[in-house]
Amino acid sequence: MQFFTILFPIFCIFVVGFIAQKILHFDVANLSKMSLYVLSPFLAFKTFYTHTLTTEYLFYICYIFGLCVVLVIIISLWSFLMKYSSKERCAMILSACFMNNGNYGTPVLLVFFGAVGFNLGVIMMVLQQFVMSTIGIYYAAKGSARDDIVTQKDVINKVIRMPVAYGAFLGILFQLCNIPLSKSIMTSIGMIGDASIVVIMIILGMQLAKIKITQLDYPKLSFALLTRMILSPIVACAMVYFMPIAPVYKQVLIVLSAMPSAANTTLMSVQFDTHPELVSSATFFSTLISLITLPIVLSLVGAPIPY
Repeated sequence: MQFFTILFPIFCIFVVGFIAQKILHFDVANLSKMSLYVLSPFLAFKTFYTHTLTTEYLFYICYIFGLCVVLVIIISLWSFLMKYSSKERCAMILSACFMNNGNYGTPVLLVFFGAVGFNLGVIMMVLQQFVMSTIGIYYAAKGSARDDIVTQKDVINKVIRMPVAYGAFLGILFQLCNIPLSKSIMTSIGMIGDASIVVIMIILGMQLAKIKITQLDYPKLSFALLTRMILSPIVACAMVYFMPIAPVYKQVLIVLSAMPSAANTTLMSVQFDTHPELVSSATFFSTLISLITLPIVLSLVGAPIPY
């Protein structure tokens, strides 16, 4: 029952965005631009500035990038076999290769693994932010239908100009150089950054309001969901087997790999016009499916049952 209690507020936020879009008809593209370029860099800075870097990060960095690359290869091979276009492949990558281990994953870990799971969950959330700020933005720009993104140089320029990665780099730099920030400044940064979490989820609800169920590309959506919810934890099991970390950390990493698609990818797909209907529907349906698959994964890895 605790599991569903955790997820209920998330679905409530989706519903708020859905209803707001149906009634008020917001410009979702401009809202996503505001979140991506204004709010998210502050969240990235705060996340990297407030979490101390340790040598264990090297293992987790290799894991998070390795998992993402393997899933990208799986999607790319399937896209090649099915003769999908490059834009369709990029949209499927956004749908399947990035998991929601922040506002969704960390509460689940706290309930089932306690402080140990929560602390590792926060670390992985930090690293996932960096992966989405680089690899995620790359594929969002590469699959864009916008006229100003045509060549590979245009794609690279978009990645370089995205402020989220710079927010992360500044956070790391300020931490390593021990640059102190006053409480009032950190409060302001935290308020702006934390606002992005809710805004992203509301935007997802708004994007869902624009989707017509009859027009969804179910073959592509189905394989994206299969990759995100089933293949991802299988790949994670194989990867953590070789990692020199405690068994409980291996359990946590596997559980995180089974999380639904990250809501941030909807933001990217809307901003770059990378088949946003496919990406947002994958995020929504994977979140629904996780109500069934996550308890199974938790049971298979032997997660402690909360009382």
